[in-house]
Amino acid sequence: MSTVEYVFTGGVLRPGDLWTGELLAAESWLVHEGGVRGLHWHRRRFQRVCAATGHDDPGPFWSSMVTALPTTGAWFPRAELTPNGTFQLRVRPAPPLGQTIRIHRADHPDVRTQPRRKGPDLPLLNNIREKARAAGADETLLVDGGGYVLESTTAAVVWWEDDILCVPDDELPVLDSVTVKVVLEHAHAIGTPVGRRRRKPHELADKETWLLNALHGLRPVVSWPGPAAPAPRAPYWQQVLESLRSPLPGSQKGTS
Repeated sequence: MSTVEYVFTGGVLRPGDLWTGELLAAESWLVHEGGVRGLHWHRRRFQRVCAATGHDDPGPFWSSMVTALPTTGAWFPRAELTPNGTFQLRVRPAPPLGQTIRIHRADHPDVRTQPRRKGPDLPLLNNIREKARAAGADETLLVDGGGYVLESTTAAVVWWEDDILCVPDDELPVLDSVTVKVVLEHAHAIGTPVGRRRRKPHELADKETWLLNALHGLRPVVSWPGPAAPAPRAPYWQQVLESLRSPLPGSQKGTS
């Protein structure tokens, strides 16, 4: 399988050469056998950026994009908004999925220009992540000027304090994670208390901590690079995320 690229022109999604520079917005998610988690949340986040930057309503593009997605196999598509207002789509084969995460560094200063928007800082974040991989790990955690944990270069951070599922405080500059939304919806549904906290990396070392994103789902942290706390809750919540895929329009699959 290889990547297929589309540009939305004249109200039609057509194969074409894509803009490869900085993006105003980017949304990506895993499609597995025609199923996807939280696609409506991805659409809303993409719409907010389009509105905030003064560009067209992405509705027609989004509808065409969803129709173009494969309904068999594993894919990691990305919808994009370029600086000139063009919508484009990359239908990429999904990479191998990880089950755990190793942190290379947990105190990297956040130097993103637009931390609440996915797209503009992707090259910067990719560079930081590649350094972690070169060091034999998977990810780096970003912290704000006060040293509080924000997120990793590609994923949200959540952790447990006793029986409370914790996420970074709302006022911290983090991306509005779709996978976190899905997890919190289930937490509220089953009565699991949720806390919004400010914590520094050393305060998480003895707590069950996960990284969440739309590709890998839930991955417990297994090293900081020192030893990490056990993650006994992770298997249940990984199964929850697996069960919450919905079929794409036109697909009768998506529940595996």
